[in-house]
Amino acid sequence: MALSRLVTQNCATAVLAHNMANAETPGFRATRSVFGEYLERQRDLRALPGGESVHFSQDRATWRDEAPGPVQTTGNPLDIAISGDGLFTVQTPRGERYTRAGRFSLGPGGGILDMEGNALLDTAGNPLRVAPTDTRLTIRGDGTLSSENGEIGRIRIVRFAEPQRMQAEGDRLLAAGNGQAPEAIERPALVQGAVEGSNVRPVLEMTRLTAEMREFQFMAQFAEKEGERLSSAVERILRKRG
Repeated sequence: MALSRLVTQNCATAVLAHNMANAETPGFRATRSVFGEYLERQRDLRALPGGESVHFSQDRATWRDEAPGPVQTTGNPLDIAISGDGLFTVQTPRGERYTRAGRFSLGPGGGILDMEGNALLDTAGNPLRVAPTDTRLTIRGDGTLSSENGEIGRIRIVRFAEPQRMQAEGDRLLAAGNGQAPEAIERPALVQGAVEGSNVRPVLEMTRLTAEMREFQFMAQFAEKEGERLSSAVERILRKRG
């Protein structure tokens, strides 16, 4: 039982450490652990009253905290924040992926790329491209991208019916997962010249991390003392038999 608790405490510590490492990652969503209780009935022994079942800790899953992060004004015309629900769609070598990280830049061929070099897609599923003569870019709240030469395209913003079923790929990208299909948001609310930060609150995460590490140390000490007690008991039994 103590070892099962050590395993779950180690998982909880790893999740919180990952959150802390991404406190400054744009669009990052904090991850939370889900633990369960596994009951096993003891057999072939005479149990103490009330001790027929043994309770183990079990690492069941993780879930994403979908609370929005703070919006920070940058002045960069290709930094885009989503106000409310929605995800950007980008094209990766593995297919379409989705993200809240709205920090984009122009690529060598005029494509609008995310921080990993993935192309931002329009509502038709094509990469958005800017001509060399498009020097003053504006993005309206509905995602329409324009320049002094006219409209270029419209940024594709989608949502999913079950966002918790989406699978994280790295710190910024999400895959649809389990055959989910994206639903287009017809009237998104985008903010140009701003980027959404991580929703991790460092002080709170550090407090949680400290508490989890103390729990881990306590259980490690408990397991160590229990091992010493068993070794001492075996040693005494052998001494008496000798």
